[in-house]
Amino acid sequence: MFQLTPIEMLIFAIAVAVSLFLSYRGFKKVIQVIRRGQGEPPLSEMPRRLFNAAVQWIALAPTWRARPGSTIMHALIAWGFMFYFLVNGLDILKGYTAWDVPGAAGNIYRLLADLLSAAVLIGMVYFLVRRFLFNSKVLTFTDNIKLMDKVKAGGMRRDSLIVGVFILCHVGFRLLGQSFGVAAHPDAWQPVANGISGLWSGMSEQTLVVAEHACWWIALFLILAFLPYFPYTKHFHLIVAGFNFLLKPNRTSLGELEPIDLEDESIEQFGAARLEDLHWKQIIDAYSCIMCNRCQDVCPAYTTGKELSPSALEINKRYYINANLNGLANGDQSIPLLDYAISESAVWACTACGACVQVCPVGNEPMFDIMYMRRNQVLMESNFPHELQQAYRGMERSGNPWNLARKDRMGWAKGLEIATVEENPDFDVLWWVGCAPSYDMRAQKTATAFAQVLDAANVSFAVLGDMENCTGDSARRSGNEALFYELALTNIEVLNEFVAGEKPKRIVTTCPHCMHTLGKEYHQYGGSYEVIHSTQLIAELMEQGKLRTETGSIKGQITLHDPCYLARQNGVVDEPRYTLRGLDGDFVEMPRNSTKSFCCGAGGAQMWKEEEHGTQAVNMTRYEEAAATGANTIAVGCPFCLTMLTDASNQADQGVEVKDLVELVADALPAS
Repeated sequence: MFQLTPIEMLIFAIAVAVSLFLSYRGFKKVIQVIRRGQGEPPLSEMPRRLFNAAVQWIALAPTWRARPGSTIMHALIAWGFMFYFLVNGLDILKGYTAWDVPGAAGNIYRLLADLLSAAVLIGMVYFLVRRFLFNSKVLTFTDNIKLMDKVKAGGMRRDSLIVGVFILCHVGFRLLGQSFGVAAHPDAWQPVANGISGLWSGMSEQTLVVAEHACWWIALFLILAFLPYFPYTKHFHLIVAGFNFLLKPNRTSLGELEPIDLEDESIEQFGAARLEDLHWKQIIDAYSCIMCNRCQDVCPAYTTGKELSPSALEINKRYYINANLNGLANGDQSIPLLDYAISESAVWACTACGACVQVCPVGNEPMFDIMYMRRNQVLMESNFPHELQQAYRGMERSGNPWNLARKDRMGWAKGLEIATVEENPDFDVLWWVGCAPSYDMRAQKTATAFAQVLDAANVSFAVLGDMENCTGDSARRSGNEALFYELALTNIEVLNEFVAGEKPKRIVTTCPHCMHTLGKEYHQYGGSYEVIHSTQLIAELMEQGKLRTETGSIKGQITLHDPCYLARQNGVVDEPRYTLRGLDGDFVEMPRNSTKSFCCGAGGAQMWKEEEHGTQAVNMTRYEEAAATGANTIAVGCPFCLTMLTDASNQADQGVEVKDLVELVADALPAS
């Protein structure tokens, strides 16, 4: 047992003061850079936010969504390091007072400190071996990804090595110091230190005390030396992630975009061209990034060879900030994001599927950076893929991205008894048909099938007919917020007349993009509605016994493709499966299913433009995954997915049929 001498106490106190002063300067600059972002952190509901953030931070909740083996090792390090806040504090107290935690509490404390020290060392060795010995591919980027020069030159490996060696040395010397103490005074509550202490048999007690004393100084001095460097390291995520969880904007879904006040004439800049144009949340994301590349693992653009890596976007932002921290903190203008953070092709490769947002272990949202950069490209620079021009023109003039006549919107219903809201004002459900079922010949079959299903269940429904416009999903996610705004206001005015009021009525749609936009984004402009998907209504009708189907209508195996905007964005995963099982089909899941589904490639306005250059088309990648299950039929619940997977199936020419779930249900209706 030892205690610092008075001169040591003074030296340590001075070292602490210097370290804290230098650290304060670094942290202050970081805060100044973050505060340059747009918007304000949400400060309401703090008790609830604190609780939720603490649970996510301590339990590492988002981390368990992928890579279970690495997640376990990361948990060993994270939980150990969290506990080390207490360990380091008590070690300092012990150095000044020779005080130890007494009694049973002390026994438990020493046991936890001992075991967690070993856990941290094991986890850290695993990650260092994975990165530097095995050169894990998940930690690398393809050659076409835009990277800062420092990143290209191995900056990430260097920074990982510095952090890794620091953790090994800090925790290692602390554990080593305990082993010297245990060698002098055996302690069954420190089993790992006990095991190491056998190496010091034969040393005198005085030598052991000196060795323990030296390890105390090394372990804690490493902390003091590392603290000023801390804001520049990837290890900074340990603290920033907690604030990311705490201050995350409230959203109705993981993909809800922030609105622009287009009526405010004082706004001179729309969207994000530079770092300071981003929301403050997108700047804090750069500091939260753990550089694990989980987001690019699930990114449909990256995995099919496009130039987009959501991870590289955050890493480039981080390295740019670190390289220019003084100037940015002082208010200097940053260079355009396209010059260092991401390529123009990558900006337009994003499908807005939300997979990167969902999988990130620290709450980052790189998809939003891209969406806001698109706004700048469209609204400020008029720079966007030329194919989008026709879709924009069609939405603006005719209310649909196909640019077909508004008068033809109800053409699909010719010969069917489809009542409009004027013809059936007492309807129970408003069917938002959507543009694809109105104008796309393949999707029109889905609309016809849904009409049959609703009639079979005796559902009183009506449609808006010619009053219906495109919801504007593709306009918003391609950056044309002005067009989305006009479409939204027009639709909200119509919907408020027919479904709002004292007894609001439900809206049902076969398109998850319409469902999401109407139900999760129109509230921003005064339109709050209960919107459900066709599979939700069908499952409800089946469960209530109002909709009966005949079994055996599905031949062979069937697999389900979960649309991103149905499953991941809105959490609808059980109802489509309930519906399929109600048809008594031989159902087989794809490896990537439910909320972890892989994109069809049409989202983010990709439906209306040529796919960015890559190694494979996104829809073909998804089709091949579906076909590999051995299924004869791929069931979908989205007109975009229907188009993309049908095209892929036709190209593959393997006889795999693609059908909307609504069509499968209609096929199983009893003969009248």
